Amino acid sequence: MGIGVHDLKEAWQWYIDMFGMDCRIFEEEAQAMLMLPFTGGEPRRRHAVLAVNLQSGGGFEIWQYKGREPVSKEEEIKIGDLGILVCKMKVKKIDQAYAFFQQNGTHLPGSPVNDPAGNKSFFLKDPFGNIFQMVEAEDWFMDEKKITGGSYGAIIGVSDIEKSKVIYSEILGYDETAYDLTDVFPDLQAIPGGDKKCRRVLLKRSRPFTGPFSKVLGQSIIELVSTPGYSGKKTYEGRFWGDPGFIHLCYDIRNMDTLREVCESKGFPFCIDSMKSHAGNSFDMGEAAGHFAYIQDPDGTLIEFVETHKMAILKKLGWYLDLRKRDSHKPLPGWMLRILRYSKIKGRL
Repeated sequence: MGIGVHDLKEAWQWYIDMFGMDCRIFEEEAQAMLMLPFTGGEPRRRHAVLAVNLQSGGGFEIWQYKGREPVSKEEEIKIGDLGILVCKMKVKKIDQAYAFFQQNGTHLPGSPVNDPAGNKSFFLKDPFGNIFQMVEAEDWFMDEKKITGGSYGAIIGVSDIEKSKVIYSEILGYDETAYDLTDVFPDLQAIPGGDKKCRRVLLKRSRPFTGPFSKVLGQSIIELVSTPGYSGKKTYEGRFWGDPGFIHLCYDIRNMDTLREVCESKGFPFCIDSMKSHAGNSFDMGEAAGHFAYIQDPDGTLIEFVETHKMAILKKLGWYLDLRKRDSHKPLPGWMLRILRYSKIKGRL
């Protein structure tokens, strides 16, 4: 999950303390040269860090503008708006997680309530206005005695669920429907706009994710929400990508050329493509390198694809892994992934 922030150090510390996102995969301060369609037509300097929770789950790319004051949203994001509304987070036990966040003074707008599938979940709001949903999961990599894992998917506001399924089901592979219901839902009452009648479609994958990092990243789900008769704003209307909020979903992929062809055939061509921009050469981010590309869903929500070529396993000893020499579908061995714990932040930032 990409998260734009005002102050990277402050936000990351909170995500370490509350979500255990303490393993730094890369950190870089540089010009964002290729995102011009979404940054006002100019290269913008930024400070970004990719951090994960080694228990399991997707990472956070925490992103702060440098040399430009980030622009916050004027109104709180609500059900009915278009874009990434909520980041889902995986937890082991809902009630234990709720007690932990209560004890730590987190903003909890409601208590655990059953979702339409009968599973308990609850929402919380971070100090920066972003909403997260805690969801129980069973796929874990390590036990670090943390309350949560990393990201587990998202709730995404869309104007037309069937059109959006072309991306989320046919391209991203969330091809199974766990539920598809239209109603006013008790579990959404805790968040802005949750009192509206809406259609909710929870999507999951029939085939698990594979790839080098699949043991750590685990699985995820996507929930599409639309509000018949009500059209809200796009979450980044009048603002730049990278301004505070959920800026994009990111997926670890292999074979960018094939994916480019698939997206074009489905009517969603790459709007950003580092592979073409760099004549096929890797995009170097210091501690990592590879290709990245973006597509937009029908409402403009950005989805990033990253094909990692190089990454630091143990930076202090100069151990960098070249993933191009490995089977793209085979997960990295557990012992190698566990070495990433030596990249964890210890103490305060």
